[in-house]
Amino acid sequence: MSDQISDPIRKCSIILKNAKSDTEKFAALFMVTKLIKGKDCNEAGKRLLFDSIGFDFVRRLLIGGKDVPDASAYQSVALSILSCFCENEDLATHPDMLGSIPVFLGIVSTCDDDEYDDNLIVINEAYHCLQSIASYEKGRVALREAGIIKKLAEIYTQQSFQIDEALTLIVTLVSHFGPASWEEDPKLFHSLLQRVSLDFETDHAERKFELAEMISVLLFTCRKELIAKTLHEEIWPACLYKGVSDILKSKIGKAQRDPTLKLTANILEILGIEWTLNDSDNPKKFFLLLLQLAAIEVRMQMDNKSFNQVLVQADLITACFIILELSINYMSTDQLDLDQKEKQQVYTGLKGAFSAVLSVFTKLSNDTRKDKLQKNEKAFACAMIRVLCAWMAQETSALKAEVFKLIPFILQLANESFYASRDHRIKARTQPTAESTPADVLRVTLPAMCHLVVEEQARKIFLKEKQEQVLFDCLQFHWTIAHYKKPPVPRAERLKRMNEPDPEMTPQQLEDMKDSRTAIVSLCNIFMNITVLEPKLVEESPVFAQLLRFIFENLPELKDTPDNLVMHGHLAVLGLLLLKQQSTKIKKNDFSICRYIQTTIRFLWDAYSIDESNDPQALVVSLAYKEYWFEIMELWFLGMQTMSGIIKLIPWISDFAIESGWAEGIIEVLRKVKIGTLPPNVKLAYEDFLSQLVDANSSVAAVLKKADALKACRNHRMMELGKKLFGD
Repeated sequence: MSDQISDPIRKCSIILKNAKSDTEKFAALFMVTKLIKGKDCNEAGKRLLFDSIGFDFVRRLLIGGKDVPDASAYQSVALSILSCFCENEDLATHPDMLGSIPVFLGIVSTCDDDEYDDNLIVINEAYHCLQSIASYEKGRVALREAGIIKKLAEIYTQQSFQIDEALTLIVTLVSHFGPASWEEDPKLFHSLLQRVSLDFETDHAERKFELAEMISVLLFTCRKELIAKTLHEEIWPACLYKGVSDILKSKIGKAQRDPTLKLTANILEILGIEWTLNDSDNPKKFFLLLLQLAAIEVRMQMDNKSFNQVLVQADLITACFIILELSINYMSTDQLDLDQKEKQQVYTGLKGAFSAVLSVFTKLSNDTRKDKLQKNEKAFACAMIRVLCAWMAQETSALKAEVFKLIPFILQLANESFYASRDHRIKARTQPTAESTPADVLRVTLPAMCHLVVEEQARKIFLKEKQEQVLFDCLQFHWTIAHYKKPPVPRAERLKRMNEPDPEMTPQQLEDMKDSRTAIVSLCNIFMNITVLEPKLVEESPVFAQLLRFIFENLPELKDTPDNLVMHGHLAVLGLLLLKQQSTKIKKNDFSICRYIQTTIRFLWDAYSIDESNDPQALVVSLAYKEYWFEIMELWFLGMQTMSGIIKLIPWISDFAIESGWAEGIIEVLRKVKIGTLPPNVKLAYEDFLSQLVDANSSVAAVLKKADALKACRNHRMMELGKKLFGD
């Protein structure tokens, strides 16, 4: 039987228990070291020996002290025995073993001391015990609570002897605990990365690639936002650049290329694609090399392969996806000056890579088990969607037919991921959890969807799949984050907390709000495109009616802050487009419409100013809008145009333009603007709007004339408005 204990083990146990002194017990230990490594020592035998020795005795051997003759010899025997016991989970996680973690740490932290020069076995055995304890969940928790990550990082940073074991143990633990492994103060992480990056840069043996894998883990598990914000004066990014570029510019095989590409992806996720442009002589050379290598690798790994075949290399391919996605996004900003030959090379490389991705994704979409994907399979499928959407957001003409066929499956996976992520985040607001939030793939598809819904074939598929309902759910969820309201105070605590200041938002909350504002802007753009291109559908759709009602009720509540301006503008103008399409259903006594129109007038009115210019006769974009004008300029003109169309369909809305003073205010500003300096597109927007007001409301003409509209019309040759007000 497997739990039978052999006679030698039993005899040894009796000797140990009957020992009358530590000297007798120590003598018996030499027999234990032979027995415990023998084939007849099973788990039950090890347990019996462990109990017979007694941990107090082993502890005394471990911490014998420097005044004890041959202390290291005693430690060596004790550690030799413990390292054997550590192979067993029950013994490795025994309270006595976990209680000795500080002793093990003490031994490994003195590895530079002279007394250990002749006894490396002691340090090796101590590391072996720590590594064995780290193999089990209970052990990992105990090691973390003992502050081992910080201690080992200090050992690696400060000492020069036997430190690879320290780094290996750090990597084991941070792989498990993720960002929670690291302290709020980033100094320790930076100093560790500095040391290991310097080793990586200067080591030209095989260890260089082992370090690449370890640095990958450290970067993947760090507090990314915190590290990215505290990089000032750190030199490890430059060390990594030198180390990575040296490898990728050399003749290398798969064993060297794979860990380097994975490392590069993790670096880019923290440092951004700008990190690749470090060469002052030719900044784009390394960027283009890296982009081509990632594209070639994707093509090599995915061309003519099945989904299951490429899944084997999922980590490597996903790393290449990250490089491609970030490179594509960066090129879309036009900050990289590529000549025609370089552009063609990039396009050819990317098209080849995405042809291979589409081929694999198509096979998966036709697979009968596509609805029963395992967690790792679904994660890789979502990684393919993410990189495809980065490509589609910039390049909609290439591979169009292949992409359109995949839209239903892309939406299925993206929608599933959104609802899973949403539900987890909502639950976490009231029930905090250590589980990481599931990835929301729908969020990263939004920019691509803006382009796709413009294509008639893609839009039909999109609407057939009822995607507008999912996007409305998405908008409502992101609104709860972007328009943050502090949780209500329980009645019993209101008096006590009445004068307390509002708690400051955490960096994570602020980051989430920023991301949700960006998501809402993308969602508005998608809805605007559908509203313009499918007017009949929008007029009759319950979802779009709900969307308009949502904007009516919520937009007036939005805080008037610079951060909210772009989102405010998109929601306001989307509301105008929907209002125009659904004008027949609008009721005059609906108070929420009144508040919405007032809010939207304020957005349109505040865009231009004459008081904020150095020249008192020049019309300029208001200071509050100037920083964001690139993002909202077209929106403003669309808003003015749509407002003009709404006044024609719903004449009573013109009352708001009069009561608010907006119409009069436009004339007053135009009167002051120097002749010949009014931009033609602004003149057209104002003139069309005022003309529609005059047609819609009989009281407008008198208001405009009183404000001296005659002078404004003459100065800026507003012929159409002049005719309506003063005749020929």
